[in-house]
Amino acid sequence: MRLARYLKPEQIKLELAALPAEEVDEEAHPEKHKWALKDAVLEEIVTLLEASGKVPNRSKLLTDLKNRERKATTAVGGGIAFPHVKTMQIRELTLAFARSTPGIDFDAPDGAPVHLFVAIVCPPYEDANYAKVLGRVAETLSQPELRQQLLDATNEHEVIRVIELGH
Repeated sequence: MRLARYLKPEQIKLELAALPAEEVDEEAHPEKHKWALKDAVLEEIVTLLEASGKVPNRSKLLTDLKNRERKATTAVGGGIAFPHVKTMQIRELTLAFARSTPGIDFDAPDGAPVHLFVAIVCPPYEDANYAKVLGRVAETLSQPELRQQLLDATNEHEVIRVIELGH
């Protein structure tokens, strides 16, 4: 399975802005601040997914990703998160990759900030392919040397090459 089929350079962002649109007093409202950051990350990810040309409704896809994140964090620890959702707001399975050098609090089980985000979205009828892609991406990111290469990548093509290596 070639993951590059689902991930194009325009669906990769080497440095997230991830600043909440609204000003939230972090000390007075830590949970509100955290969710504002999460929402900002998901907005950037939807922009990347939209670059695939497979998103019929941006705002509904964003809502679906936010609702999925509110059910349970998609951060898995080790500086990694897999925002994912099965939704009719995407025409076919699509990936997006984003990186945050300083890291973002995304409610990881280990409490560590997330540096690498790999979003996986697909229509509900692509279950089998979705499971294969999720497994392949998780396997890639479980390898410390490949994770480091993703952190060090200087362009989108390096990211695709590293993700292709992980099998």
